[in-house]
Amino acid sequence: MKALTSTDFHFEGQKSVYHGKVRDVYNINDDIIIMVATDRISAFDVVLPKGIPFKGQVLNQIAAKFLDHTTDICPNWKLATPDPMVTIGLKCEGFRVEMIIRSILTGSAWREYQKGCRELCGVKLPDGMRENERFPEPIITPTTKADEGHDMNISKEEIIAQGIVSKEDYEIMEDYTRKIFARGQEIAAKQGLILVDTKYEFGKRDGKVYLIDEIHTPDSSRYFYADGYEEKFEKGEPQKQLSKEFVRQWLIEHNFMNEPGQTMPEITDQYAESVSDRYIELYEHITGEKFDKAAESGDIASRIENNVKNWLASYKK
Repeated sequence: MKALTSTDFHFEGQKSVYHGKVRDVYNINDDIIIMVATDRISAFDVVLPKGIPFKGQVLNQIAAKFLDHTTDICPNWKLATPDPMVTIGLKCEGFRVEMIIRSILTGSAWREYQKGCRELCGVKLPDGMRENERFPEPIITPTTKADEGHDMNISKEEIIAQGIVSKEDYEIMEDYTRKIFARGQEIAAKQGLILVDTKYEFGKRDGKVYLIDEIHTPDSSRYFYADGYEEKFEKGEPQKQLSKEFVRQWLIEHNFMNEPGQTMPEITDQYAESVSDRYIELYEHITGEKFDKAAESGDIASRIENNVKNWLASYKK
């Protein structure tokens, strides 16, 4: 199976390109951006040495569906998906904040809670909670976006006081975050899933706040299976979940957490294909639709280039 791990396109009007951990973002005339979801995969802030076939398509198509499902709540950047691995959208000035919303005490929040933390990003947490317990209502725990390394936890009050985001814009983002998350939970529930937590990014264009980037994908969100959740919680057992956590666990089992002196384990073709299968499984569970392996034949990069160029030729500002 093929995987797209790098791109080097040159589109008409291209002013710059940004190569992120997973996505390559092309700036066209400071007006629109072409976001290519590659098959790169990252964990512990490092990109793994082998790509995962179809992963980019999975992430791009899940995000596109959820962006379309939330346009009545808030405007978003998406204009078109001319290729299974590409979304084209409006270029917005991104806020240097990620809006993380959590409905259940798990993951990093639980690790902090275990250490005695009872206030997370300015949000007070009640005593006596257990791992994987629902919060009385979802909590928002924002982070500031770091240029390098880990993003940093921060409170709403600090964000506003430091002028990172204005009070007015933050409250708009906060309102959108709660409403988009509620919509995501409704859709997940229909598929027998619980949308546990996720992150959203927002930007501004012509004075208006837009939802940008991906939403509700297994890379940006955590899902639990609804069936068995209560029983597992009562017994204190691990929840069955849909996210890329299984990749992190595999790396931990092979003694890698990107710490000094640790060596990345070998990613065999067989393991890469098994991860690909899991991502396709995630897609089908989350969307309730059969996955169409669009990239099984031909050159992926050439297909993307042709599809994007055809769309750009027809784009009228």
